[in-house]
Formats: sequence, structure tokens, C-alpha cells
Amino acid sequence: MKKHKTSESLITLCYIALYLILGLSLLVKQPFGNPPDEFNRYLIPQYIAEHGTLPNGYEESIRIPGYGFSYAFQPILPYMLQGYAMRVVRLFTESEDALLYTARGVNLLLGLFMAYVVALLSRQWFRDRRFGWIFAFLATFLPQAIFVHTYVNTDSCCMLSIALMLYGLTLGLKDGFSGASCIIMAAGIILCALSYYNAYGYILSCILLFCAFFLSFSHGRRSVTARGPFFLSFSMGKAHFDYKNFLKKGAFISAIVLCGIAWWFIRSAVLYEGDFLGLQARSDCASLYAIPEFHPQTRVTWQSQGYSIWNMLKDSDFLTLSVLSFIGMYGPMTIVTSVWVYRFYKALFGLGILFCLALPRSAHRHGIKRQPGRRWLRIFFHMNMLFCILMPFLLSLIYSYSTDYQPQGRYLLPALLPLCFYTVQGLEKLCRLLLSFFPKLPRERTLTSVSVLLYVFIVGMLALTIYGYAFPYYDALL
Repeated sequence: MKKHKTSESLITLCYIALYLILGLSLLVKQPFGNPPDEFNRYLIPQYIAEHGTLPNGYEESIRIPGYGFSYAFQPILPYMLQGYAMRVVRLFTESEDALLYTARGVNLLLGLFMAYVVALLSRQWFRDRRFGWIFAFLATFLPQAIFVHTYVNTDSCCMLSIALMLYGLTLGLKDGFSGASCIIMAAGIILCALSYYNAYGYILSCILLFCAFFLSFSHGRRSVTARGPFFLSFSMGKAHFDYKNFLKKGAFISAIVLCGIAWWFIRSAVLYEGDFLGLQARSDCASLYAIPEFHPQTRVTWQSQGYSIWNMLKDSDFLTLSVLSFIGMYGPMTIVTSVWVYRFYKALFGLGILFCLALPRSAHRHGIKRQPGRRWLRIFFHMNMLFCILMPFLLSLIYSYSTDYQPQGRYLLPALLPLCFYTVQGLEKLCRLLLSFFPKLPRERTLTSVSVLLYVFIVGMLALTIYGYAFPYYDALL
């Protein structure tokens, strides 16, 4: 037991240290404005640092040149954190570099918090800690995943919110939504609601699975109740809904969430004539100030040219660029990494998902014995995770088709955690199947060796991307 705790602590220390070393390397090295749209995003924390107040979306000084609108119409909690942190730093220095690194540093800390929550989540999703750490390393050190924590954006806060929602949801489905589980899930919902609309599918999934938890079925004299994604039940018979606990715990979560987010949507409704989401106001602003090339009514899109979505998928590089930039493309989609990095991750995700679907589940997966009549909520949980994987892709597809052709992998990153879960689950199934064909191999030592090899490969691919490809590109810009 002592040896296990020591190795766990050592891996945790390496995990955190590698995140900080690799993340800081990118944060400091990137020239200002080189990351995707950083110049226009930075206008908002800059405004907050200078004025100490939140800007109106129509404010001229923060409008994006050409496009005619600003990012201030959307939830800006990450920019607020960055702006007020910059305001504190301005008490000591007016250095532009110091202010920029402060804003980027807020995102790096959000990413560090996410890495910690992902490590906690891995303990809930994987009984075998070796595969739990593969999940954590894969989700944290995917080249594109760490990239979004190193420049000014709202994606970093969004990714943290997803980790918190999934962790709180998983705990809640196991412990009956204790106070701690409710608070964690509510915190994730708040951060998501105030950072990134593309991840709102997770909020919906939290609501649906929370409601499903309180639904049970009686069969004769027996009553079986849902217990979580890994304690799941289904029994044909009379349905029962636990309204008392549903209302009690639902009201608790709702109160926390409303206290956290209501102010923003009320503010938007007051500023933009009832448009509490700010989407119509943003479009109206673009209609007023955008140049013809980017004007909503005159902009050339696949849809405006009369093409179908299938035409776009067939005749454009949407799928190719989306996949490659999901794995890792830095700068404004101009810095690519080694072809072997792309091949490695395509093989890893592809084989993992394939074997997750093709191979049967172990009877004792995740330390839980199979129990009769407990399938419906398990299926519903996985349906929700599939929805959370597909939703970012569909939103990116529709946006590129109808509004602005931008096949960027960062739009797909909200799908990362459930995608990594199924990938590692498939790899675990594959490893155990292969070991069953070679009974003479030392089982535990082999699994440990495979796990360590994957840790090294995942970190190595990221280090190669940063130091072998990104750094030389940045040096050439100087």
C-alpha cells in the first residue's frame, strides 16, 4: 500500500510539473496576436483593466475590425478574471509584456485546475489507476488541449467547466447527489454558462441525468433505483419518481447556479433590449459596422452559394483540418507538427474507440460487479456522452456552413473528455484481451510497462510539437 501511494504521488508530481513546464514554455514564447484571434480577444480584458468596468458589446474600442462586432456580447467571465488580474498588476508595472503574461497566466492556472480535476475524474472512471493516468495524460497533454490554456480566450475556462460538470455528475450519480457533488456540478455549470455557448450540451446532459437518477422501477416486491453511470439499473415494472429528493436537491443546485449566472443574463437583457443571450445584438452590431466582405447579409458562405452541407464536406478540407487541428495546430492554423504526431493520435483514438465498441465489457470493470436489471441508466449515461461528443462537431459544421468557414479543432475540444474516456476504455479492453492469449506474461508488470510507455509517448509527442516545431516557427518571426 505504501509503495502504491508513493508511485501515485510521484506520477501526480510529474503530471503537474510537466503541465507547468510545457504550458509556460508556450505561454512565454508565443508572440502577441499569433494565437487564434488573440488580439481581438485581448481587447476585452484590456478594457476591464483600464476602466475597471465591463464593456457594452457595442463599445467601439473593442469591436473587431472588419467584422463589426465584439466578443463582449457573449459571456466573458474568463476575460473578467484576466482583466481584474491585469488591473492588480498595473499597480506595480505598466509593462505590456507583464500584462499580457498575466492574462495568459490566468488561463494557464485554469488549465492547471482542470488537469487536477481530470486526475480526480480518472479515479472515478477507471478502477485501474494505470489506465486512469493514461486518460488524464491524454486529456491534458494532447497538443491542442494544452495550447488553449496558453493564450487569451474563453476555451480554457470552458474545458475546466466540463471537467467539473462531469466530475460532479459522476460523484452525484454514485452518492445520491450529496451536497459536495451538487456544489461541484453547479460550479461547473456556472463556469460553462459564463464562458462558452458551444459547451451548453453538457449543461443539458447534467439536467437530464440528474432527473433520471430519481426515476426507479418496481418489479413485484423489488424496487431497483438508479445509482450512477457505473451503478445503473433497469427493471420493467411500475415507474416511481422521487419527487421529494428531486425537488430538494434540484432546488439547491438551481439556487447556486442562478446566484452565479443570473446577473450576466439580466445585464444582457437590460443592455440589449431583452436579448439575454446577446446573439441577436451581436448580429445587429455586425450589420451596422461590418465591411461588405464580412457583413451578415452579404458574406459569401457555402449556404449563401446554394451548396448543401454534403457539398461542403465532400469538396472542402473541413474534415481534414478539423481532425488535424483537434490534435494540434498552433498559431492561426499555420503551425503544424510532425506527421508522426498526427498518425500516433489518429491510431490511438481510432483503435481505442474501435475496441471499446467491439470488445465486451469485463464483468468487474471499474470495480463494480454486474447486477441484473441495471442497464437503462447506464445506456442513458452513454447516450448523453455520445451527444456531448457529437454536439461540438455539429455546431462547428453548421457555423462553417452558414456563417464563417472555420474548421478549427478548438471548436471540437468540448468533446475531448468523453472521447478520451472511450478511447482509454477500449485500450484497456484490448490490453486485457491480448494478455489472455499470453498467460505466461507477468500480467501486472506488462500492464504497468504499457501504461508507462503511453505516458512517455503522449508527453513526447507534445514536447516534439512545442520544441521541435512551434519554437522554430516563433523564432523565425522575430
